[in-house]
Amino acid sequence: MDFYITALIQGLCFGGIALGIYLSMKIFNIPDITTDGSYTLGGVVTGSLMTHHQSGFVIALAVIVSGAIAGALTGIIHTKLKINALLAGILVMTALYSVNLTILGRSNLPLLGLPGLFMSINFIADNPNQNALLISLIFVAAITLAIGYMLKTDFGIAMRATGNSEAMVRALGVNTDRMKIIGLAVANALTALSGYLVAQQQGFADISMGIGIVITGLGSVIIGETVINWLQITSVWLSLTLVLAGAIVFQLVLAFTLSIGVDANLLKLVTAAFVLVIVGLPRLTGRAA
Repeated sequence: MDFYITALIQGLCFGGIALGIYLSMKIFNIPDITTDGSYTLGGVVTGSLMTHHQSGFVIALAVIVSGAIAGALTGIIHTKLKINALLAGILVMTALYSVNLTILGRSNLPLLGLPGLFMSINFIADNPNQNALLISLIFVAAITLAIGYMLKTDFGIAMRATGNSEAMVRALGVNTDRMKIIGLAVANALTALSGYLVAQQQGFADISMGIGIVITGLGSVIIGETVINWLQITSVWLSLTLVLAGAIVFQLVLAFTLSIGVDANLLKLVTAAFVLVIVGLPRLTGRAA
C-alpha cells in the first residue's frame, strides 16, 4: 500500500508541471520546452537554500520567482525577438543547465536530514507517508485554487482569449505579448514548484532531474484533456482538477508497471509508449468510428 501512496504523492508533486503545461500549451498554444530547465531550477534552488538553512517561506518564494524569470525570458525571446516559441524554450532550457549547475555547485546534492516541508509539518506523526500525502494535497490544492481564481478574473479571461483568438484580442486593445510573457512566467513558476516538492520528497536535488520531465507533464495534461473533451467540460475549475487527476493517474500507471516486474531501466521507454497510446488512441478510435 505504501508503494501506491508514494505514487500518489509523486503524482501530486507533479501537479505543478501538469498545470504549467496546461497553461502554456492549452491556454496559449505554446509548446514550452523551458519546462525541463525550470523544473530542475526549482529543485536546485530548493536544495541550495535548504543547505543554507533558509526558512520554508523564503525557499518557496525564491523558487516561484526563479521559475517565473525563466518563463518570462522565454516569453520575451518569443514575443520581442520574434523567435519561434519552441526554439525560444530550447534556448532558455539550454542556458538553465549552466545556471542550475552553478547554483547547485555539483551534479547531485543530498537533502536527507534537512528540515524540509515534509519534515517540518506533522499532521500524522506516526505515518510519514500519509503525512506527506496530506501536505502534498493541501499544497497542490492551494496552487490550483490560486490558478483557478486567476483564470476566472478579467485578466485571466484576457489570457484565455489570447490563446483562442490573438488577433481579435489585440484588436480590442489587449497587449498580447505581455499576456504571453506573464502566462509563461506563471506556467514555469508552477513547474519550478513541482521541482521544489519533488526535491524534498525524494531527498536530493540532481542536475539531470528535469530530463524528459516534459513528457510526464504532457502525458498528465493529455489524460485530463481526453476526459475534458469526452465529457465536453467547460468549467475552469473542473478542467484544472482533471489535469491534476491526470498527473496522479500517470504516476499510478508507472507504479503499476514497476510492481508487475518491469525493469526500472525501461521506465522511460514505458513512459514514452504510454504517452503515445494516450495521444494516438482517441484518433484511432475516431477513425474507426
